[in-house]
Amino acid sequence: MIPYKTTIHLSRDSKTPLFIQLTNQFIQLIKSRTLMPKAKLPGSRTLANLLGVHRKTVVACYEELVLQGWAESIPQSGTFIHADLPELQQQKLNEPHENLDTTLAGFSFIRDESLDRSFPQDHDESYLYVNDGINDERLTPFSEIGMIYRRVLGKKSNFKHASYGTTYGNLELRETLVNYLNETRGLNVSVENIMITRGSQMGMFLSAQILFGNGGCIIVGETNYSSSDTTFEFSNATILRVSVEDDGLDINAIEKLCKINPVKAVYTTSHHHHPTTITMSAQKRLQLLNLAKAYKFAIVEDDYDYDFNYNHTPILPLASHDVSGNVIYVGSFCKTVAPVFRVGYLVASKDFVDEAAKLRRFVDRQGDAFLQITFAKFIKEGALDRHVRKVMKIYKERRDYFCKLLKDELDRYVAFEIPKGGMAVWVTLDKKYSWDEVEEEAKTHKLLFAELKRYDMANIGHNGIRIGFARYTFDETKLFISHFKKTMEILESRLN
Repeated sequence: MIPYKTTIHLSRDSKTPLFIQLTNQFIQLIKSRTLMPKAKLPGSRTLANLLGVHRKTVVACYEELVLQGWAESIPQSGTFIHADLPELQQQKLNEPHENLDTTLAGFSFIRDESLDRSFPQDHDESYLYVNDGINDERLTPFSEIGMIYRRVLGKKSNFKHASYGTTYGNLELRETLVNYLNETRGLNVSVENIMITRGSQMGMFLSAQILFGNGGCIIVGETNYSSSDTTFEFSNATILRVSVEDDGLDINAIEKLCKINPVKAVYTTSHHHHPTTITMSAQKRLQLLNLAKAYKFAIVEDDYDYDFNYNHTPILPLASHDVSGNVIYVGSFCKTVAPVFRVGYLVASKDFVDEAAKLRRFVDRQGDAFLQITFAKFIKEGALDRHVRKVMKIYKERRDYFCKLLKDELDRYVAFEIPKGGMAVWVTLDKKYSWDEVEEEAKTHKLLFAELKRYDMANIGHNGIRIGFARYTFDETKLFISHFKKTMEILESRLN
């Protein structure tokens, strides 16, 4: 007989009920073949006395084992380990649990090399992380959003939204966004043309899956938003590249590619090209729309930071001029408010939105209806506009301060132009140095640059990266520039 008294250990301080603790330990004994099939379990009174528990605890455990199929109860005979349990090939019960190998799957699966990217994760807070243009979450209007959210949850009429809803997104937010986008971006769309997503990346992913299920080509810039490259590659698209000129994508090169390739789409961040921050000119916007109509390709327009302009009013997106249903317009509030609020939108022709909504059912089923209602009211009550006005002023001041220090302290190492909008500066390093060298040396000065290769996916050797400024206060900017300068001075000394 198994020495149950020393083998089984129950804790009365645990949140797990005693009978469940006992059940789980019996299962481990069965799996390890310590208790063999057909083995008879002790009587409930006997085991209760051995373990110092109430008989009902043991009875409940045995009933649970029977219900789960580990044991069977035979009238007038007792409870037995199920006779037909196969042997489980696993490590023995007495081997240390920490020796279990949880790093490798016991089955084959597809590994996609296009997803092998080292994205920034959590890092030591004593380091200064160099981002590529994110907002300052410390400026997020959490109190205002929180009050609206509590108000939404407090209304009994909103309880219905706790159940399954439409894959298109909450109707109130869709209606609000239609009015907002038509007024602020010059669009001319209806509720049928919009679905809510969990950010522009989700809209891009859904679009790519629909566009490139059977393959085809997409044209992007030689410098381009690296996550879009990955998204399109993962979707089976062939990426073709054109140069990015001072006023946007090379339209003539796009037309030449369309004549000899099955081009299904062109991807653009027309407002502030990612990563270079260049704005596409009005002339090129109209030329691209005409090409899209002539060659029947889609324009995936990622308007990731439309709200942030410092020298002029925002330039209307391509979607505002689209009369032929060629533009898929994606955007979000993630950079405007805070990345944690995963609320975005996809705007396109009704038939395309319908298809995206069908696909979304098998990706995410639906969004957070309560958060979407909250953002609908956040927009309607003018809170979004107030927030944008507030942070615009702050980010402009931070841009000016950042660029001044960058010019004053690092002019002999880097070149850049002051961006007209957005939250980052495109910085080109003197070709005497490499960013890989900078990255390694900067670590010793508590400065972290993240995955620099993503700025040159085409390997053209431009030696530029994006450096965000909006996230830094004046003191943090001063510290960043100081560390960056020390890094460059040490690299310079090694050349001499």
